[in-house]
Amino acid sequence: MRPAIARARAALSGLTTRGRSFLSAGVASGICAVVLGRQDLLRIAVLLLVLPLACVYMLTRAHYRIGLTRTTTPPRVSVGAPMRIRLELQNLASMKTRVLLAEDRVPPALGAPPRFVLDRMPGGQRAAVTYSLTAAVRGRYPIGPLRLRVTDPFGMCELTRSFTGNDHVVVVPRLYPLVPLTAGGTWGGAGDSLARAAAVSGEDDIATREYREGDDLRRVHWRSTAKRGELMVRREEQPRQMRATVLLDTRARAHRGDGPGSSFEWAVSAAASIAVHFAEEKHGIRLLLDGSPAGWSNPHSGEASGELLERLATVQAGEDDALDDALAVLHRAGSDGLVIAVLGDLDESAALKLGEFGLAGRAGIAILLNTPEWSAGSVRGPQESRRRLIGMLRGGGWAVVEAHPQQTVSDVWNSAAGNVVQADPAVGAG
Repeated sequence: MRPAIARARAALSGLTTRGRSFLSAGVASGICAVVLGRQDLLRIAVLLLVLPLACVYMLTRAHYRIGLTRTTTPPRVSVGAPMRIRLELQNLASMKTRVLLAEDRVPPALGAPPRFVLDRMPGGQRAAVTYSLTAAVRGRYPIGPLRLRVTDPFGMCELTRSFTGNDHVVVVPRLYPLVPLTAGGTWGGAGDSLARAAAVSGEDDIATREYREGDDLRRVHWRSTAKRGELMVRREEQPRQMRATVLLDTRARAHRGDGPGSSFEWAVSAAASIAVHFAEEKHGIRLLLDGSPAGWSNPHSGEASGELLERLATVQAGEDDALDDALAVLHRAGSDGLVIAVLGDLDESAALKLGEFGLAGRAGIAILLNTPEWSAGSVRGPQESRRRLIGMLRGGGWAVVEAHPQQTVSDVWNSAAGNVVQADPAVGAG
């Protein structure tokens, strides 16, 4: 009995303004009919009361079974790029549905919830709707659940039914195209060539093998041939694995501005663009955001870029010691290849640690954001202390380039690529 009462209350709560007006008019007409003794007025009162209540009963008795399939294309999209969501609904019941008003719930960051009308669907029939969304802020957002509103032909009652499931879409930072660097400073020491290993060991047979049909005769190693009495050729040198470390300064106090135009969002976009650039060039990438251990991505995995972007899609400005922790990880683990640091406000302690890292023979590129320019109404030139910090970084072997809010990541990277001093490929070889 209680469930029936609960359903009745829920149905009555779905009365529209028109339905409530009819009920109110019916009650008023009934009172007037009793007071005045008018039978005709009583008939009108009954009609006004029965019509909305009959509509409520009709809607509560209609049991719709509708299946939903939601497809998001692409499932991962960058800030400012459109995504398309396709909703495919199927009437799983035998009875024909009424006209349905559908609304798919989305977070405010993705815009207003899309609304559309679904025409009557006979039993077993499908209907599809497609809409577009554009995100202005990176993150991982839920899409749904879909809500359906059904109303009676007279507009007296309106009931809402929601699907329980939802999907998620990942909005990654805005990506910028970057020019490639020369290979000099990007070689890591994890996969040294066989020729170098042979030179260290002094054994010719480490770098040679028996001649095979089809081998280039220019690769014949005559000393090993004379020693073994059979034709020997040099093995092909296997290139070392290329690696790049991207360090992002996530300290909240190191950045200025709010929202998509803040220096932090610029820095995240720069880190994402750099990481994807090197990943597409088949580098192993290590992303350092704080003191959490960071492993190398697989340069031959098609999902390397996606994993890096999903991590950067949800990164938030954090604790004041995040940069110190990231530098500690970098010092402990060492560095193979190039290091690119995207930095906010620095103090002398952090600049000294970065300089010491460079003095150990492991330099890289430091993109230093001129964060005061991201403050509202504040555009100031470089101060003496800032020039001193830049000098400390350059003294440690870093190629330093400043970033300003009016510049794109591509512009700053072009300057960095022109100023970077390439290291010898053997630096850091293990």
